[in-house]
Amino acid sequence: MSQSRRPPPPSTANHAPQSAHRSSAAIAQACRLIEASAQPPSLPELAAAVGLSPSHFHRQFKAVTGLTPKAYAMGHRERALRQSLAEPGSTITQAIYGAGYNSNSRFYEKSAKTLGMTASNYRRGGQGEAIDFAVAACSLGAILVACSAKGVCAVLLGDDPDALTRELQDRFPRASLRGDDPSFAKQVALVVGFVEAPRIGLDLPLDIRGTAFQQRVWQALREVPAGQTASYAEIAQRIGAPKAVRAVAQACAANLIAVAIPCHRVVRTDGSLSGYRWGVARKQALLLMEGGGPEEQDRPGASRAKDSGYRGD
Repeated sequence: MSQSRRPPPPSTANHAPQSAHRSSAAIAQACRLIEASAQPPSLPELAAAVGLSPSHFHRQFKAVTGLTPKAYAMGHRERALRQSLAEPGSTITQAIYGAGYNSNSRFYEKSAKTLGMTASNYRRGGQGEAIDFAVAACSLGAILVACSAKGVCAVLLGDDPDALTRELQDRFPRASLRGDDPSFAKQVALVVGFVEAPRIGLDLPLDIRGTAFQQRVWQALREVPAGQTASYAEIAQRIGAPKAVRAVAQACAANLIAVAIPCHRVVRTDGSLSGYRWGVARKQALLLMEGGGPEEQDRPGASRAKDSGYRGD
């Protein structure tokens, strides 16, 4: 007597990609809602709008964007503020309320941290902010060191000292850039010594300016010890955003404080070198100085400026 066979269960092979697509679409919809709202929607409101439970929505949002919904809303508000402050004819008060801040006092409590300077100075392109800088030479070529009142705000590497100075001017078009202060030489020497031997550390404060996500990435980079490397995917995991690998690479590319924020320690998943803001040859040289890089194939200085574009993966 033959036994009837039960039909096989329906295939679930395509369910995971479909679920991931729906989840990404829901998060994209939530981002648009945040950006279109005068005030940041609450977590339950966002979750209900995209048809997910608050806890599941919170996990998915962070996995996809690398930020919590609250941090994403704060980042959007900060970008809106910067754009408003840059518009001709706008007042600071208009920019504050237009970006979604409920009161002047609440904004001014955090304005220096948000913008890196007061709102009035930011609106004037850094006018009134004094930044000391100097260009020196090191084994990696030319190095520009710049410090605000808070600390080191830029360490730039290159071959052309004039190009480095122009880059600093573009960053702070109306700041008071002081390049002739003899007392600044000691700080420059400390930074150059640190670049030549990163393991000694840098005993100077940093003035780190970036979005909330960038600062999380940069903090994770600073926790990678000299002589070791991490992949972009590993950094994404460490900040709790495993799907934000591309955003991690973009944060590395936005870093203006070379070596002190060690984006040179980030490599591809297979351990090979990828792009670096200041050239792959410099990245290789830095890793060799620290004892954590691949064997040298060419002299580090032979093609310093041939690959200045950042292509993280």
